[in-house]
Amino acid sequence: MLNFLPGPILFVMSLSLLIINTLVWASLICIGGLVKLLVPLKRFRNFVTQIMNKLMWAWASCNGGILFLLANFEWDIDGLSDLDPQGWYLVISNHLSGFDIAVQTYLLRNNIPMLKFFLKKELIYVPFLGLGCWALDMPFMHRTSPAKLKKNPKLRGKDLQTTRKACEKFKHLPTSIMNYVEGSRFTEEKRQRQGSPYRYLMRPKAGGVAFTLSAMGEQFTGLLDMTILYPDAPENILQAVMFGKVKKVIVRARVIDVPEVDDKQYFSDAQYRVDFQRWLNQLWDEKDQQIHQLLLSHQASTTTYQARDLA
Repeated sequence: MLNFLPGPILFVMSLSLLIINTLVWASLICIGGLVKLLVPLKRFRNFVTQIMNKLMWAWASCNGGILFLLANFEWDIDGLSDLDPQGWYLVISNHLSGFDIAVQTYLLRNNIPMLKFFLKKELIYVPFLGLGCWALDMPFMHRTSPAKLKKNPKLRGKDLQTTRKACEKFKHLPTSIMNYVEGSRFTEEKRQRQGSPYRYLMRPKAGGVAFTLSAMGEQFTGLLDMTILYPDAPENILQAVMFGKVKKVIVRARVIDVPEVDDKQYFSDAQYRVDFQRWLNQLWDEKDQQIHQLLLSHQASTTTYQARDLA
């Protein structure tokens, strides 16, 4: 609606509204977290958690309203039908920007339970946001580095124990767990540095997915594989959105069968880990090809529109 305004004005308005939206709902969620802490009865905690999930739903919906007000997106979405709002899902996705979280929570808010994220432990110190995520039972993880594991193999099961403990909180209410399996946001420099075999993706990391599946795989309704793409955006996607420079968001989703993962075998059998990584690599091969086809289709449609304008 207001996307005709100059970029700097859009940026200031976007930043202000996003901060206000986050502060308002995060504050309410933090209050709920303190109530849960003071009244540790399981049934009561579950009731408060349901209310807090509704508050997160409101945050995601308001983000969508801000986008409608200040941006002029073309939404190209496919694959979100036939999902169960009362199911349990493990969601895996490529990761391009911090803006992905706003897009995916907004699009999925009525289709599956509100997303829970495994977060780096340092994020708990972020004002309002960290406490809000803690109140929502989002686990803060301390991943053991490969170097430490090599020096002390006994630490190998510690991350799994941490994941299991976190997932225990998700067994009482329908939950969706998001895992960005590349481990960080995509950049071309990162892709080249790690020697990724993919054109548009970094190498997927199997550990987090395997830990989550071994902890509660039997409870998941399905594994939701998502692909997100901003075909006309520069590298700094979030900034470009706030300046009104992003014109299209593409999301593709599909539900696939949940693989079984035996944690004991995963840790003790190297070939078992190789097979699981190979399964995940195959998903990433398909995702890479999907992104390539989506970009080709976008370029073709853009060329067609430009030709029409010139005519």
